[in-house]
Amino acid sequence: MNVTLRQLRVFMEVARLESFSRAGEEIGLTQSAVSRCVRELEGEIGLKLIDRTTREMQLTDVGGNLVSSVSRLLTDLDDALREIREIGEQRRGRVVVAASPTVACRLMPGVLASCGRRFPHIALGLRDDVQSDVLRKIKSGEVDFGVVIGPFAADDLLSEALMTDSFCVVSRDDHPLAGQKQVGWADLEGQQLVMLDYASGSRPLIDAVMHEHGVNATVVQELGHSATVFGLVEAGIGVSVLPWLALPLPAGAALVARPLVPRAERTVELVRRRDRSLSPAAEAVWGLIRELPARAEDLM
Repeated sequence: MNVTLRQLRVFMEVARLESFSRAGEEIGLTQSAVSRCVRELEGEIGLKLIDRTTREMQLTDVGGNLVSSVSRLLTDLDDALREIREIGEQRRGRVVVAASPTVACRLMPGVLASCGRRFPHIALGLRDDVQSDVLRKIKSGEVDFGVVIGPFAADDLLSEALMTDSFCVVSRDDHPLAGQKQVGWADLEGQQLVMLDYASGSRPLIDAVMHEHGVNATVVQELGHSATVFGLVEAGIGVSVLPWLALPLPAGAALVARPLVPRAERTVELVRRRDRSLSPAAEAVWGLIRELPARAEDLM
């Protein structure tokens, strides 16, 4: 049986309007084209659906039963197509984004708020994880895309630079380094350092810059969260080197942040799977994140 959607819709209009000519005017077909569609439908089903005379038309019992059944089916179909169209128009859908902790803390709250205002029917979920877990979730498809620390490259992932971020020294406000407007990397010589551990995307970059400048400092603590770093620095355990995105400093803390010179940069990058297209809703959120400033310092 090869019944078409067009045949069913034409038949439903004829049944609703009780006229071949009025049905044709409604759907933009000639009366002969309408009659042909109904005859073809009857031919496919093998039963008469409409009794015709020169003066009137009337549904057969089979035709009446078909109207009842097809009406429900077409309503369900129209609802499904409407939902698909709304997804395509970025008006609804669920998007999940994973981000490294400092990115999740500083960048993503504003993104979630903007998404709620501009795309109220997009449900945006956030996963804050260490960088290795963010990349794993992108590759496995657990999240639509991620925001990570770069520079980053992988054959199975596409990345796009979002912004640059540089580094600062965080110390107690009574520390000698706090009296400087900016701190040279060489000024870290001999300091005791409280650092983020290697789960942080920025730690290898900091180590590389310190090595480049010949800095010999002692790492006394390695931690997973910047909040803990702040607490140890305030307690006098040492100073820390952090990206600006790890700020702001805790309210009321006796801490200061000073820029490190010469400026060393890391990048923040959008990352997604190379072999999978983003949904329209995810594409909308991706575009929203791309509107962020080009430099992390501009967020301060």
